[in-house]
Amino acid sequence: MIPITPLNTKSIELIQAQIDNKTKPLGALGALEPLALQLALITEHRHQKISGCNNSDFSHSELNSSGQISINNPAMLVFAGDHGINDNNVSIAPSAVTKQMVLNFLRGGAAINCFCQSNDIALTVVDCGILQPISADEVPQVASKTMNSVSFIEQRLGAGTNDFSVESAMSIMEVEQGFDYARQLVDVQVEQGAEILLLGEMGIANTSSAAALMSALTLSSVPECVGRGTGITDEQLEKKIALIESALQRVKVSENNVENLTQDEIILLLSELGGFEIVQMVSAVLSAASASIPVVIDGFIVSVAALVALRLDKDVANYLIFSHVSQENAHQKLLEELISAQTFNVSSSQPLLNLGLRLGEGTGAALALPLIKASASFYNNMASFESAGVTV
Repeated sequence: MIPITPLNTKSIELIQAQIDNKTKPLGALGALEPLALQLALITEHRHQKISGCNNSDFSHSELNSSGQISINNPAMLVFAGDHGINDNNVSIAPSAVTKQMVLNFLRGGAAINCFCQSNDIALTVVDCGILQPISADEVPQVASKTMNSVSFIEQRLGAGTNDFSVESAMSIMEVEQGFDYARQLVDVQVEQGAEILLLGEMGIANTSSAAALMSALTLSSVPECVGRGTGITDEQLEKKIALIESALQRVKVSENNVENLTQDEIILLLSELGGFEIVQMVSAVLSAASASIPVVIDGFIVSVAALVALRLDKDVANYLIFSHVSQENAHQKLLEELISAQTFNVSSSQPLLNLGLRLGEGTGAALALPLIKASASFYNNMASFESAGVTV
């Protein structure tokens, strides 16, 4: 794995002073202010890497003469995969719906298409391992690439994972291949000019995999991590909890060691409990952070991928932007853990939206982008008291 360079904290005071000197009372823009600080630090760090400066000889004024936050060419990556645990009927839908929804994405008919079009976000859908591959004649033909078109990439690790309640979801080799696939994909996005990545997912029963990973990597019990997903019955919920508890017993997860796991142990947990799409999202988060690109995290599933990435490299935390709080039971608790790992601001950042969303697909991330752009805009363009001739 490529190591993630910590953000340069030497610029925090100067950037915060610029924020405080805008024509507004201190803190009056609420959550947009720590977000602006985070984006400014990341932009500086990215420019620093491009210019080849070291932290020791780098200053805010030297790095970027314009002093501007730059988040051009936002790119949405939606990772899709199927899950063997759904053979136990833990979702309201059969696994075939994953492919049906991927085709819906490609035809432009899903919520994520609408929100990406509304916010000029380039959308790429990635088949990480749905049950049935999509044939060439099923992919809509687009005459020219526009903001309304959807890119489709196959990075299949298999035809759905195994049922992790009774056996490993996948092999270590498949995890490693998924990491390589996603790293290469992110590298291409960065080469094409993306300065901010947004992540989404699609996979029937992927809340089961996410809940299992959350429980394995935190001190939370399985019932605390499991929710109703898209709306399962009480009976399905009880079965879901029992299957995940059985899986954790099989894997011999111990809460005594959750914060001291080695990278090899975390990779093993991913192979035992993960989904093909979750594996690739973990790598996408790490790869974006290693390129000094901020990552907008969607709902519960993407947040679990971010948690795995955090356990693999704690320096990923400051590159994460949390778009919203979902209705999935464990999401609030998970966000608290992720946000507590951030170190760029004394007052914690927070999710930008609370709309009762529970769809996935990256919809929350797409909806949050206008707020992220607004944060960059006030930092870049709002007058200071001195420049505006305002005295208080």
